[in-house]
Amino acid sequence: MPIISIRIPQLGEGLQEALLVEFLKKPGDVIKRDEAIYVMETDKATTDVESPYDGKLIEWTVETGTVLQIGAEIGKIEVAEGVKEVPTGHGPADSHATSASADHSSSSTSSRATAEPAVRGGEGGVMIPPKTRKYLKDKGLLEIADQIPCSGKKLMPEDVDAFVAAGGVTAAPADKAAPLTATDAYDVVNLPQSQIVLNYRLVRGTQVCVPVTVMSEINWSAVEQARQRTKASGGPTAFAMACWCVVQALKQHDKFRSVLSSDGRALKVFKRVNLGVAVALPGDEMVTAVVRDADQLSAADFFQRLAQQIEIARDGKDQADESTTLTVSNIGKAGMKIGIPAIVAPAVATLAIGETYALPVPDGSSFKFQPTVTATLSFDHRIANGVGAANFLNAVKSQIESFRW
Repeated sequence: MPIISIRIPQLGEGLQEALLVEFLKKPGDVIKRDEAIYVMETDKATTDVESPYDGKLIEWTVETGTVLQIGAEIGKIEVAEGVKEVPTGHGPADSHATSASADHSSSSTSSRATAEPAVRGGEGGVMIPPKTRKYLKDKGLLEIADQIPCSGKKLMPEDVDAFVAAGGVTAAPADKAAPLTATDAYDVVNLPQSQIVLNYRLVRGTQVCVPVTVMSEINWSAVEQARQRTKASGGPTAFAMACWCVVQALKQHDKFRSVLSSDGRALKVFKRVNLGVAVALPGDEMVTAVVRDADQLSAADFFQRLAQQIEIARDGKDQADESTTLTVSNIGKAGMKIGIPAIVAPAVATLAIGETYALPVPDGSSFKFQPTVTATLSFDHRIANGVGAANFLNAVKSQIESFRW
């Protein structure tokens, strides 16, 4: 039985890359044509991608959390004799699907996409084992793996060595930048996968969001007092308390639980609060922890769940998805009083909470010093207007200033 590639389809006009979010099938599963098999995130939406073939899934050849070029291979599937790969975004998946091609054409505008793969050059049916894939990646040859001849059905490291020894390394395609190589003038430091994903989402945010920022000074006394009362017993941090207050505000402000539809004509309003929290990692990396269904939790359960999700994030696991509409960032932990946060898609808003400082406030004929933080909210103006954002931030302020624990 022939083995062919599963490739990233053209998910939208002008789209060049997408983020692989989740696999819905595992190796060995029998797959039907039009069955959803994995999830991609683009600058338009998060999309379930359907298989263009009947067959058995052999392997996934990339990891989730990877940003991939359109047409890139992500897996292998065993298909019936006579089934061939077709160019990305064109025609039916095989010669047996005649009238079905019209169905596939229309499905490209729906919430699901058909993974119609690009034609693979060279050794069309060759499998690349994980060991060889890592070897190719280390040598910077993964992008041209299809051009490397092999002696059997599997591409092996010795085949790669023979290809290099024969001078067979070719230039990168015109639409891709050539891999950087170190010189006497500079070193090359490859970005960690978490930063590549973050960069993708940051660029996505600049492409689709209209960012606006508002800020407010918040009396931190209630939170500070609650922290002092519970610190000795291992109670929640002051930042965790603030996150709980944000959840309470989100319950009452639908727009900050929303994402804009791809045609810009409607809002998808999530019924639950899935709160994102930015987590810094060593090496200046960042991922997002998510407390799902936070509005359904008691305060004690929320604090416990938040701590658990942050620990998972510290292992490099980014947990954000389309329903993570707002992310809270603790810039005060880094000694910053004020910061203008970026909107990291798929979120539509980011709230930065700064370092505590003593604010002089009038007290009769004198002054007293009040513990205060500056909260800065960046939001997508397409989702909320200035008044709506101010009302939400004022709700956060009210929750924090009246906090009890």
